[in-house]
Amino acid sequence: MESSDRHVQICTLARLGTHALAGAAVTGAAAVCALLLGAPAHAERSDGWAHYGGDAGGQRYSPLTQIDRNNVTTLEKAWTYRTGELGEGFRRRDKLAFEATPILVEGLLYLSTPTNIVIALDPATGEERWRYDTRVARDVWYAEATSRGVSSWVDLAAGPEQRCRHRIFVGTLDARLIAMDGRTGERCRDFGTGGRVDLGSGVRLTDRGDYLVTSPPAIYRELVIVGSAIGDNRAVEVELGTVRAYDVRSGVLRWSWDPIPRQPDQAASLGWPPSAAVRTGAANAWSVMSVDPGRGVVYVPTGAASPDFYGGERPGTNAHANSLVALDAETGELVWSRQLVHHDLWDYDVASQPTLIELERNARSISAVVQATKMGMLFVFDRESGAPVFDVVERDVPQSDVVGEQTASTQPFTTIPALVSHAAVSADDAWGLTFYDRGKCRARIASHRSEGIYTPPSHEGSIQSPGYVGGMNWGGVAYDSDRQLIVTTVNHMPMVVRLIEPDTLERLARSGEHPHAEFARQRGTPWSLQREPLLSPWRLPCVGPPWGTLAAVDLRRNAIAWQVPLGSTRDLTPWFIPSRTLGLPNLGGPIITGGGLVFVAAAMDDFLRAFDLETGRELWKGRLPAGGQATPMTYDADGRQFVVIAAGGHGGLGTRQGDYVVAFALPIEED
Repeated sequence: MESSDRHVQICTLARLGTHALAGAAVTGAAAVCALLLGAPAHAERSDGWAHYGGDAGGQRYSPLTQIDRNNVTTLEKAWTYRTGELGEGFRRRDKLAFEATPILVEGLLYLSTPTNIVIALDPATGEERWRYDTRVARDVWYAEATSRGVSSWVDLAAGPEQRCRHRIFVGTLDARLIAMDGRTGERCRDFGTGGRVDLGSGVRLTDRGDYLVTSPPAIYRELVIVGSAIGDNRAVEVELGTVRAYDVRSGVLRWSWDPIPRQPDQAASLGWPPSAAVRTGAANAWSVMSVDPGRGVVYVPTGAASPDFYGGERPGTNAHANSLVALDAETGELVWSRQLVHHDLWDYDVASQPTLIELERNARSISAVVQATKMGMLFVFDRESGAPVFDVVERDVPQSDVVGEQTASTQPFTTIPALVSHAAVSADDAWGLTFYDRGKCRARIASHRSEGIYTPPSHEGSIQSPGYVGGMNWGGVAYDSDRQLIVTTVNHMPMVVRLIEPDTLERLARSGEHPHAEFARQRGTPWSLQREPLLSPWRLPCVGPPWGTLAAVDLRRNAIAWQVPLGSTRDLTPWFIPSRTLGLPNLGGPIITGGGLVFVAAAMDDFLRAFDLETGRELWKGRLPAGGQATPMTYDADGRQFVVIAAGGHGGLGTRQGDYVVAFALPIEED
């Protein structure tokens, strides 16, 4: 279930001051391998960034070198576009999150607003070419208010002027899949019913606004493959987390795959009690999927089975939930599955896009898939077999004392160094600006159960570290194949989770004693939920900074190459207080370029930054007109390299909201 945006309770940091790429690099071996395994049936002129993650495998790498370490300090704004979407009349206006990464295909930039307005821009000037409003109902209480972008398909057998030769696909907050003509923005009326497919059908739709699509679909040959976001912690019996593939031309359903086995014999073989498998919902793929077109495999990151924080109604490991799953892209049949969290009780969805890489290890080349996790761990598997490339070991973890709960006795840990601490948060870790708030934090920490990662929820309250926002979230990773270097954004914010009596929920929620807490009923279970960030009375984290970092992992050496604070207190404190680069919570991801640079925004201050890929040193930052909680992209247009980011802020994180798309480039040299 997608909770990273909706339930980020750290937005109170926004009040801190009042209280103190061209396409991804492919090695020669990988290109040969792809040819041997069979080329995709369609292709497209990408001009640099044809997919949400740069390429179909999500490497977020561009070989462009015009902007490099030597000249990046001269970057300037080349153009700014405003979408006009500021949430007027939208019931969840306060939750709008502009998380889109544009794509560049057939000479146009395509993006979507948080309310699913799809827009095409001239990549060199930012001039609007067309826009299509999907007209999602604005009076609905949606679980999320975001859209991370659109997907593209081009029919190379069609003539250049043929209608809908190039199709743009978007999934919507009201659970529709819509196809548009990439050239004109008109609906492709031969797709589904008048250009739309209803995704709310056949998924046990329970609550309007709690079943939606927030990530761009995956494209394989002539199929468009889509998952879903499902509102968290409402009940056991919520919507089904089915992944479905539709014909790109007709919209006819070609296959579907449910991560939870519904047939009794199938459920029993996977350790699911059949009665629990029938009732349990979610385990859905809300994040971005990746496609290996040569192998014909789609890699699916799945979330938690419902509800997140109590699993007494779904005993067992809950196979295929919280997993990286490889499906046959043509048929939807399971190829392999690796579960990364057993019997999830922490909302540790697999939130990041799987990243397909070529890796040199032990004197051989391996086609691998990297999965970043909220636990701050990177898992790397062989793409063909699912076998770990870096060992995965099962370790004993703390056990629940809640009546009815059956905690997994062990959890999988990768042997790649973790990017967050897994140690217990203790009273000695209490942090604050004064003796007073440090003392309050010390007492609060001491009053909760805290045994390190995988401390289960409890009635007295358990400290969850890393928290349910991560670690790594939907921003994912970027990969440089020459250096075999992974770069990612990381959060370091503990949370508190408590199971409460259902009849006390309303009283606690209305008491005003827990202003930063989220409450949920978890219908069908004996316990309701209270969860919140671990904050001091001054609404600052009870542990010291950094609360957000940018990190690089060297896969050759299996070591952290560098890790630096990401984000300053600028935009969070009054103008007369000097800003400090402490490292702040973040949502969004990095990209890597051939110029030896990492571009990233994501943090709670309004900047796009460039870092030296080799050292992690900040080289440049460009001011944004609103929060940059999105992943940037880069491309070449008319011989000029642009770096573009959506800057519209994030309602859940509490950053400045807006409607901007901003492009940076080097100054044009005078003749």
